[in-house]
Amino acid sequence: MNIFVGNLNYSITEEDLKEIFGEYGELTSVKLITDKFTGKSKGYGFVEMPNADEARKAIDELNGAEAEGRTIVVNESVERKRDTPPRKPGGSYGGFKGNRGPNSGGHPRRDGGNFKPRY
Repeated sequence: MNIFVGNLNYSITEEDLKEIFGEYGELTSVKLITDKFTGKSKGYGFVEMPNADEARKAIDELNGAEAEGRTIVVNESVERKRDTPPRKPGGSYGGFKGNRGPNSGGHPRRDGGNFKPRY
């Protein structure tokens, strides 16, 4: 079972999460989400536990518990569903078409669609 852990103190590490959740059973993986530019924690992560009963016990006992001065949120992670279809290659308007008129397949322009580059 995949478990979401939120409202974490930014100083908590993956090792800390392993220690906290390891008391409830075997862990498959622990992933702390970090900012891709700074490498600092974003304050949430995911823990995966193979045994559903152990995972539910961890969720029940840790949700609302205090960890490093913050009340953490722990619940079952639900896969997000995409409401929109995947974007077309080349951007949201289907790429550059040259003429942006109503029948060009691109975004209609207010001037009737005649694209005139400014030099």
